[in-house]
Amino acid sequence: MTVLVITGTGTEVGKTVTTAAVAATALAAGRSVAVLKPAQTGVRPHERGDADEVARLAGAVTTLELARYPEPLAPATAARRASLAPVRPHEVAEAAAKLATDHDLVLIEGAGGLLVRFDDEGGTLADAARLLEAPVLVVASAGLGTLNATELTAGELRRRGLDFTGVVIGSWPDDADLASRCNLADLPVVAGAPLLGAVPAGAGSYPPADFRAGASSWLAVRLDGTWDAHRFTAAGAP
Repeated sequence: MTVLVITGTGTEVGKTVTTAAVAATALAAGRSVAVLKPAQTGVRPHERGDADEVARLAGAVTTLELARYPEPLAPATAARRASLAPVRPHEVAEAAAKLATDHDLVLIEGAGGLLVRFDDEGGTLADAARLLEAPVLVVASAGLGTLNATELTAGELRRRGLDFTGVVIGSWPDDADLASRCNLADLPVVAGAPLLGAVPAGAGSYPPADFRAGASSWLAVRLDGTWDAHRFTAAGAP
């Protein structure tokens, strides 16, 4: 795996922090890592974006943004309102391929969900993943409503013939409710793909050294970690 596309089932599901955890575990395993953010929205020119946050938490990663738009909207809408050029899927694929020549792992963090539009022609992160023939990791929320959103995302990945690596819960609460605990067993069923981790709620506020020390325990072996889905699910079972 040279390129890994990371998408969410929606916004605010922990995608950036999960990307940072994947980067941190890869770095700890001795791999060089680049993080590509195709379209950063809701951030002004001199403010820190998602790729910067990944670097702060994970450590020595190469970061690249292709476009930045000031309003917190879908990239196509934000680009149009700012009278700026949109990002095209082929540009994302070309940038990732170039980064892959010098890095062991390239992480592409999308904006929102899989089908959020980059441009007015309907180009999406899914199109970039197809061009790259890259696997896709889905970040999902823990609680009520996540099963429907995850199954819809999984179905679209399969409809497009994309390689669905698995699901990471982007923010696992300290005191999980009944729905969250039941979802540990149900998520891999509706996804048709393995559960590959659970990032603790609030992990993005950890000191970077603590974040890096803990990251491997939040992610499965497939992602260079030590997290065990069966053990975690059994411990959280209602």
